[in-house]
Amino acid sequence: MPESIELQRIEFDIQQLPANKALQIFAKQANLQVLFSAELVKGLKANSISGFYSIPEAIAQVLSGTGLQPKITDSRILTITADNSRPSNEERQVDFKKKQLSGIIAFLTAMVSNSATQAQEIEPGDHIEQMIVTGSYQKSLEKAVDIKRNSIGFSDSVVASDIADFPEQNLAEALQRIPGVTIERNKGLGNKVNVRSLPSEFTHVSINNLATASGSGGRDVEFDMFASDIIQQVKVKKSPTAADEEGGIAGTVEIQTARPFDYSGRKVIVSAEGAYNTISEEVDPNFSLLASNTVGNWGALVSFSSSQRTNRTDANSGVDFRPLSRWLEKSGSSQHQSDQAAAVLERDTGIVINDRFNDDETGRVVFLNKAGDRAYLNEQEKWGATASIQFKPSNNFSLTFDALVGKYDATEDEYDAAAYSASSPSSLAEIHDYDSTTLSDYGITVLTDTSYALTQHEFLSKEDVNETDYQQFSLASEWSVGLWSIDGLLGYSGAEKFSDRTNLKHTSYAPSRTRYTDQGGQTLMSDDPDSIDMYNAPSSYLFDFYDVTLEEIQDDKYAAQFDVSREMHIDFLPALADIHFGVRYTDKSKKRNQGDKEVKGPSADDSSWSGVRTLQDSELTPIEELVPGGEYLPDLSYSPSWAQVSNEYARDLFRYDGFHVDYAPDQYYQVDEEVFSLYAMADFEFDILSRPALINAGFRYVDTSVLSSGFHQVQTTDGSTVYTSEPVSKDGSYDDLLPSFNMKVELSENLMFRAAASQTLMRPALTDIAYKRSVSLSEFKYYDGNPDLQPTYADQWELGVEYYLESGGILSASYFEKEIEGVVRESLTGIVPNVTKYNDNGTLDGVYDFEVYQKINAEGSYDVSGVELVAQFPLTIISESLEGFGINANYTILDNSLTGESDLNIPTAPEGLAENTYNLVAYYENDRFNARILYNYKDKYVERIERDMYPVYRDSYGQLDLSLGFYVTENIKLSLEGINITEEATQGYTMDPRFPTMYEVSGSRYTLGVRANF
Repeated sequence: MPESIELQRIEFDIQQLPANKALQIFAKQANLQVLFSAELVKGLKANSISGFYSIPEAIAQVLSGTGLQPKITDSRILTITADNSRPSNEERQVDFKKKQLSGIIAFLTAMVSNSATQAQEIEPGDHIEQMIVTGSYQKSLEKAVDIKRNSIGFSDSVVASDIADFPEQNLAEALQRIPGVTIERNKGLGNKVNVRSLPSEFTHVSINNLATASGSGGRDVEFDMFASDIIQQVKVKKSPTAADEEGGIAGTVEIQTARPFDYSGRKVIVSAEGAYNTISEEVDPNFSLLASNTVGNWGALVSFSSSQRTNRTDANSGVDFRPLSRWLEKSGSSQHQSDQAAAVLERDTGIVINDRFNDDETGRVVFLNKAGDRAYLNEQEKWGATASIQFKPSNNFSLTFDALVGKYDATEDEYDAAAYSASSPSSLAEIHDYDSTTLSDYGITVLTDTSYALTQHEFLSKEDVNETDYQQFSLASEWSVGLWSIDGLLGYSGAEKFSDRTNLKHTSYAPSRTRYTDQGGQTLMSDDPDSIDMYNAPSSYLFDFYDVTLEEIQDDKYAAQFDVSREMHIDFLPALADIHFGVRYTDKSKKRNQGDKEVKGPSADDSSWSGVRTLQDSELTPIEELVPGGEYLPDLSYSPSWAQVSNEYARDLFRYDGFHVDYAPDQYYQVDEEVFSLYAMADFEFDILSRPALINAGFRYVDTSVLSSGFHQVQTTDGSTVYTSEPVSKDGSYDDLLPSFNMKVELSENLMFRAAASQTLMRPALTDIAYKRSVSLSEFKYYDGNPDLQPTYADQWELGVEYYLESGGILSASYFEKEIEGVVRESLTGIVPNVTKYNDNGTLDGVYDFEVYQKINAEGSYDVSGVELVAQFPLTIISESLEGFGINANYTILDNSLTGESDLNIPTAPEGLAENTYNLVAYYENDRFNARILYNYKDKYVERIERDMYPVYRDSYGQLDLSLGFYVTENIKLSLEGINITEEATQGYTMDPRFPTMYEVSGSRYTLGVRANF
């Protein structure tokens, strides 16, 4: 043996594993090439080793008792052969010779300096050759499988090379390939993540072990603000341990940014892309850089990613159902509208309303509330940067500082031409068609084609400007001394979000006719001589207002954690392998300021334009010029075209000199939350019927304190209404003990059984517990916060089997159940009588009783159960002629017991829950070329329950993506990616597809890029 190898002492840390896996880890830690035959090590288990050893000492201990012996054939090559002194191995060796086996392959993965080495096994008879593999999709899948296999609970992962190579527009879209993970899309862009189809707020998200602030109003994270290029690894945990931070009923998404010692020595990755959207016809740039190096005990890494996105979305909508109580309940001076609606209904449908004030009766005759055509232009600029400094004098100690900063700016222009059929002064004029059969099970009749007496036609120019600054800093330590491991974490995560939303509104009251189409709703002229062509009558539209809403959200989260674990060796309890305990403290604060101002004239105190100035008095731009890309929805059953005011023109004209918006006291809130957690757990290793088993069991104690503040209305002695001079606060607290249990049993070398059970919780959204009140004039409702809300709890368990293929693939199946209790629902909690309401033009609408709605914890519980299937394998297991081809597929099916969440007792699933989801990736790759076809499907799900009566569904959606890559050299890759290449539309409906609520088309997106990896 060469002297340099014999004298060198290296720190090894290898668990007791199958011999092939142990040799792969040994090769990496020893920085050697390890050559062996797959058949030679089949069925053998290597020994564990921990500490500093020379290579000969270490390999001898690892292989002790296996019948294998090492042989150094080169200064950096270790060959594993059979010990001919052992009869069983001698027989195997003879058998190999009879089959003319060569039995060895060299597999070397080089990061930069070709110094990181692994072991590889192949079928006997293959040639020995040395390979350098960069960016291999199959290898990234194998790494993810290794992470899954070594995890104690149920989990799935994606790694950096996998994330970088997927066709995606942000991190959310990269995560949708993980089993059980789906996403929510907005205007064709993934923005929120669902685990096992439960609502996005049911998922806990952390970056570098810190709960993530995003500036959203709730606890869910807006993933569209994160570029995927800065991410090293994502792990989705579906069964928690006691050590995991609580907050995810559906699961926990753990994101890890890159660190310098993730690589061996120097690493530089540069990529540049240009992306083209087929509707906007714009080309957007994307650039990313990662640079890392290690020198001795120190390492430093920086990364930067910058991207732009210009996306156009065209949308036609039927919006929603409106119950006929809209007019039937009118009385006094508006009694004639009620009488007319009842008379027309009886005349044209034969339906007689017996009690006009019975919501259960009037709520079962519905009409199309609002129909509109909308064009959106979404422009985004996003950048993110990470920095990491590591001090790692040995494998036993590391100190790491991580920083993540970024900025996400998005401007969305929306241009609407809409008809509000349910305007207050209107009523039914003629019912041309109705449907009393589709929803007959619920006794609902839908007026599908109706003329109205006085429709409110609207031209709306809306602008939504959002600026989000994100920052996160953490200091983490890992220290192993003897049998002890001690870890610590200090961190901060914060986001500041500023929104500037505007709405320029012009209206025209005239008779018109609205009907359902296959895509949504269409408005056209009625037979009334006073009817207008709503798209081409600018002189008929009067200026209502230019409304500006400013909002600021400050989201801050601080955390400190201390963890200790110890290996145990107790004679009277030999199964006890490790104990773990720790403490975590988090301090979260979310503060919101918001204000609104309506401009009705050329100066602050002037309202001379309201109801006088017409749409024609402003500069108008055709819709096909307001948004890039030309004609609006050319595949629509009708092709409207109109002109309206651009947002740029509106901003210049209506924001007069000295314009400002004051924040309103009733829109302010601040919520502070402190959480103190303790946990203790233990690992047990033992045999069940001679098969190795591992159990992890523990408890997590959580104590939560909440302080919610906001201004309250008070009445003065003269009867006027003001607000308290200082915020009024209310506090609350609760504590919980959350048990967890995870077990895995190695039924055979490649067959794993898993089981898990736990109780977990999800805290209510901070906006729901805020002390505040908002109003919806169109719905006659107040919406109040509720500081007394409690968490939603889940008792959950899961059973699964996993078969690990010799090729690095996996076949797995699991069954899970969750009993969810205390779901937060909106509920009627009071009435405010005699509220005066005015129309947009300043005229008196009437005096009404306004309902007060709050979020409450619903009584009882409901069950969600499901099956998750995973199949991932290269097709060489079928035939060697399919070398390079492979499949990565997963499927999740859910069932739930929740019904009756509608005031009309219409059965509906929980909001956001899709029964069927699946992903399918078919791939091919060789040394120079790779190709992937990806299909992602999400079943229909309830998006909301309109007016607490009618479930509105987001329709099922399937998207086909494509990725092609070609290595010009070993380190430079060209790529072509296509997202939604079949240009699928996003659609929705109320209760049945016969009644569509939306039809959105965002087109396809194609990206051409180059990536250099050195």
